[in-house]
Amino acid sequence: MTTTAEAGGHLVDTDLSADLAAAALSLARKFHDGATLWVISPQWEPHAHHVAVEFVHPVIMGKRALPSVALVEPDPVAQARVASRPGDILLAVASANEPAVVDAMRRAPAWGAMTLWIGAGPRPPAGAANHILWVDSDDPMVPATGRFVLMYHLLWELTHVCFEHSGLLKPDAEECDETVCVTCSDEGRLGEVIIEPAEPLGPALVRTAAGEEWVDVSVLGDVRPNDLVLVHAGAAITRLDDPGQEANR
Repeated sequence: MTTTAEAGGHLVDTDLSADLAAAALSLARKFHDGATLWVISPQWEPHAHHVAVEFVHPVIMGKRALPSVALVEPDPVAQARVASRPGDILLAVASANEPAVVDAMRRAPAWGAMTLWIGAGPRPPAGAANHILWVDSDDPMVPATGRFVLMYHLLWELTHVCFEHSGLLKPDAEECDETVCVTCSDEGRLGEVIIEPAEPLGPALVRTAAGEEWVDVSVLGDVRPNDLVLVHAGAAITRLDDPGQEANR
């Protein structure tokens, strides 16, 4: 019998194979710890549904049904913000310049979500997601050729392979997974403002991967809901500008 990997082996090079294996291991560990997979694909909505069904439906006897939901409302960032919880997974199927996905990927660390980005064409910048699974092709028809489907089928299969080896589900030595963490430098943790200060020099309610906390934002002056900031020792020390703002002016 020909497996999915064998049938599409020539479509998956060595680098992508390694990326798939690393992403599957991370997914297995997250699912093992109770994560839900949230899927967005503003450009190609059928892919969001397909990925979600792939993980939630145990098509092979004995395989686990894994919690997975497609987010397909007009504002996927707002949906993901409300739906995701620390420890969850946000997976996007999109090109590197899809504005909603770019925004969701940069905010996800403040929500405590691991990120995975599947796409083709020009790549997102390094660090744009925890795992990037990319087809290096300029063919605009790639999303319709089945190569994306092959990638997330392989991702599903490899995730279940990890479940079959329980030793793999134990996390590696503790690592810092914050954008910039207080134990690694003096810059801070990524946070997203939820409620602005009720009075001048008052604190703002900020969401970070650790949960919600009241943060001193007096250094920054005015902040607004959804602003991204870096938090250190209970204070917001800088605001992160939206890289798309200048381009949209």
